[in-house]
Amino acid sequence: MWAIWLPVVYLLGTFPSAHLVARASGVDITTFGSGNPGASNVTRALGWRKGIWVFVLDAAKGAIAAGIGLAVDGRPAGYLLGAAAVLGHVYPVTRRFRGGKGVATGAGVLLVMLPLVGTAVIVLWWLVTKVTGTAAVGSIVAVCAAAIGMAIRGAPAWEFAAAVGLCGLILVRHVDNVRRLLRRTEPALRSDDAPSGPRPGPRTPA
Repeated sequence: MWAIWLPVVYLLGTFPSAHLVARASGVDITTFGSGNPGASNVTRALGWRKGIWVFVLDAAKGAIAAGIGLAVDGRPAGYLLGAAAVLGHVYPVTRRFRGGKGVATGAGVLLVMLPLVGTAVIVLWWLVTKVTGTAAVGSIVAVCAAAIGMAIRGAPAWEFAAAVGLCGLILVRHVDNVRRLLRRTEPALRSDDAPSGPRPGPRTPA
């Protein structure tokens, strides 16, 4: 029965949270910073408050999808439908398969499937991102911590593999970020929440 939900949650994953939040402030997020339609780039453009709104909306997509899976067919379906929502966010058919990095949506899946691990990962992401001023560092650390948390929790092998696979997809989406971090060209986040709109700056590769 869970299979009939796959296209539904995939389309849920394509919901353009970043586009809508940025557009409400008069910004085309695809033309700012990295051009990536995600919470981090919205934060660069419009500050933390708007970025958090996008994070919450994107996380809700993963949480809803995983919750549907749990309700209709148990934990395996929760992971499968959660992964479908992440794929919809990362590769949205509605935007020529050019989506976000999947961090927030993946965090939403973890919050439903593994509440303690999911909460710890989000807190860790927040702390590392605030300290370093770079969302990519926070994301990479948080994704690796999710796998470690699963191992400490003693999750069944299939569940560990499912979570690691989801984390692996998110890490693959951060390959360009890793390259920029090594070159020290990764753009930093804004440290303020001034409502005056985005600061001008050149667009960097997504």
